[in-house]
Amino acid sequence: MGCKLCSSHPRFLKRANVVYANRTSVIYEGTRFTWSQTYDRCCRLADSLRSLNVGKNDVVSVLAPNIPAVYEMHFVVPMAGAVLNAINIRLDAKNIATILSHSGAKVFFVDYQYVELASEALSLLNDAAPSIIACIDDIDTPTGVRFGQLEYEQLVQRGNPGYNGELVQDEWDPIALNYTSGTTSAPKGVVYSHRGAYLSTLSLILGWEMGNAPVYLWSLPMFHCNGWTFPWGVAARGGTNVCLRSTTAKDVYHNIAEHSVTHMCCAPIVFNILLEAKPHERRVITSPVEILTGGAPPPASLIPKIERLGFHVTHGYGLTESNGPALVCECQKKWNKLPQQDQAKLKARQGISVLTLADADVKDLDTMASVPRDGKTMGEIVLRGSGIMKGYFKDPEATSKAFRNGWFATGDIAVIHPDGYLEIKDRSKDVIISGGENISSVELESVLYRHPRVLEAAVVAMPHPKWGESPCAFMSLKKNYNGDTNDVKESEIIAYCRKNLPRFMVPKRVEFMAELPKTSTGKIQKFQLRALAQNFVVNENLPSKKITGPIQLSASGQVNTQVQG
Repeated sequence: MGCKLCSSHPRFLKRANVVYANRTSVIYEGTRFTWSQTYDRCCRLADSLRSLNVGKNDVVSVLAPNIPAVYEMHFVVPMAGAVLNAINIRLDAKNIATILSHSGAKVFFVDYQYVELASEALSLLNDAAPSIIACIDDIDTPTGVRFGQLEYEQLVQRGNPGYNGELVQDEWDPIALNYTSGTTSAPKGVVYSHRGAYLSTLSLILGWEMGNAPVYLWSLPMFHCNGWTFPWGVAARGGTNVCLRSTTAKDVYHNIAEHSVTHMCCAPIVFNILLEAKPHERRVITSPVEILTGGAPPPASLIPKIERLGFHVTHGYGLTESNGPALVCECQKKWNKLPQQDQAKLKARQGISVLTLADADVKDLDTMASVPRDGKTMGEIVLRGSGIMKGYFKDPEATSKAFRNGWFATGDIAVIHPDGYLEIKDRSKDVIISGGENISSVELESVLYRHPRVLEAAVVAMPHPKWGESPCAFMSLKKNYNGDTNDVKESEIIAYCRKNLPRFMVPKRVEFMAELPKTSTGKIQKFQLRALAQNFVVNENLPSKKITGPIQLSASGQVNTQVQG
């Protein structure tokens, strides 16, 4: 059994209340709280949850953007002894219903903007719906929208401010339940322990060299791996949380300038949002803003462009299963002497393990031997340590498969350079990372195969100027009653996908082929399709062309095909 206090996240909040009581804790539009006020609100809401018989290991789900309520619940729910489940607001009703059902959520908090989506999800659950539903109205500009039996601010006000929270009896007890989005046909619930989340928090504030009183902009969704543990990290440093309902260029620039933001996290897609901002949306950045980026490898060409605007980029690598970043590309002083292009390439690597991770390596999974540090020999990234998930919720078989001799196998193929820094070269899971969202090609293919005219389907990543990567679907069709396949158009397939998938998973391009390339055993050769997709430029006004001939790859990787106009 672990220590009752050493890895209790509410202690960060209690300490902030004592040491930084009058320092600003939260800014959201015209609303401001001090750490004393945030502590008071969290104690009250935790007490209200306890009065609703919410206790140890009960799941509290929340569907909301980066607003103060979601930040507070990162402390409130553990204080009540329960488990926080922050749901991705970009999911569709079916996926949300699956998460609510699988998690067995007892309480479901819903932001007023997502009432319609939540209502649709709940309609799919019947008797499996959470027993307590509460609406979160906008704290800065109340709308009067109500949903369910309770309202967030009313729960805050009716609670006892003297409630101190439940002690953590075992540091391996669960603190959060986060679902993978799109990595499998059914999302897996990843269980974080108090110990793992606590150590990951310390790793990131130390590794990122986050000093005292940072001003942190919430451009990274808190539903992504609990905001990479920074809800707890900002409290530990007595910082200020600047909450954003939506991440637009205007809002990001305005808040950076207005509140002197020092730190922010984001997927590389936000780089494009900032770089493509219109002149009237921009504000001059007078002091450097530290950016920790992850979710997809940042293109090396973007790093110098974003840094010229006044940002300093650090690249992190991790998964839902690793409590967020497990590797950080820690900058070396000697890199500053290199040409900017060379610096960008070094900064784009995945990096070295965070401080509290026991170990990170690249291994041949057949032999579990480490690959040589030559920057050429490829293997799979493996991780181990307390920061790794406890396991998949209610899925011991998947948990067992995820680990090899105590190592968590990430599914990402990489090399180790002579300086010890890791760099990803491929993804063994065929996961497409679009704007920071994981898209499973297997899941998308399963939907395509349900279309009555689809004979074969394969989905791969193709470059996208805004999202980094986006899905490209290749398919061959069944003939109609006239023996024709030309009657099915790209627009029909995309419309079908929009009806059956979350918006971010819909293919940006569909290519029709007489037959998909296969091995002698009938397995689709995705490497050929990936090579072809690398030559595509996303243009929604450009119609797809039917590929009639075989795909031929030259020694340099160039693709030769025959197409039908």
